[in-house]
Amino acid sequence: MVKNKVINESTYISELVIHGIQEKKGNEIVRLDLRNIHSSVADYFVVCHAESATQVKAIARSVEEEVYKAAGQWPFRIEGQEHAEWILLDYVDVVVHVFKTDKRQFYGIEELWGDAEMKYYQSA
Repeated sequence: MVKNKVINESTYISELVIHGIQEKKGNEIVRLDLRNIHSSVADYFVVCHAESATQVKAIARSVEEEVYKAAGQWPFRIEGQEHAEWILLDYVDVVVHVFKTDKRQFYGIEELWGDAEMKYYQSA
């Protein structure tokens, strides 16, 4: 007997986010699974970077469009659009971090959540 793979909503949203990032060629896409970390603020963080503020904005916009088109959800909160050096899209259980390259290196989100299971994705 083959069981169907059950996917929860936050996992589904994170996969939509990753697809939106891939559509705009985001660099070094990583999904941090925070579900087994007691003090976590979300189920997943999805992190990527881009070389320019224009590309950071395009990636964030692509993520918004992909999630809305497939799941009918807009981010609960968006931060950082004005300067586009680090745009944060908060889908409550999934938090998306789109950095300019130098800001990602400076803040080191992956190192802060080093206990999380990390999965890496290629750009499309």
